[in-house]
Amino acid sequence: MALYSEKVMDHFRNPRNVGVIEDADGVGEVGNAKCGDIMKFYIKVNDGIITDIKFETFGCGSAIASASMATELIKGQPVEKALELTNRAVVEALDGLPAHKIHCSVLAEEVIRAALKDYYDRHGIAYDPAQFATKHNCESCEV
Repeated sequence: MALYSEKVMDHFRNPRNVGVIEDADGVGEVGNAKCGDIMKFYIKVNDGIITDIKFETFGCGSAIASASMATELIKGQPVEKALELTNRAVVEALDGLPAHKIHCSVLAEEVIRAALKDYYDRHGIAYDPAQFATKHNCESCEV
């Protein structure tokens, strides 16, 4: 069996939504000091819908694939729905990741939350801080 699924390889070789949105409504950046991966997401929101999303990722193939898939999963979705995206959903959409690469999907979940928190802050939208609390300890991430 191959280490990576065809979907992981496709999103690594042909990542979707790569780039920068200069006038983004929200920007989030997260990193994992242990592995060195860094993700940055830019979102455009219109009437509560994520109408555009771009990302930059410095990391391994699993990090790039996770970021790419996460953008595909939330583009066109209401902000509230995007907040519900979990690393598990990213892993499932990619048809799996090796256990030692699950932290890449966690970064994708966390960077989305960071971009959405920035969007809320920039636009003075009230929120429950618990929505944006870090849920994962990458030492013990599980799907």
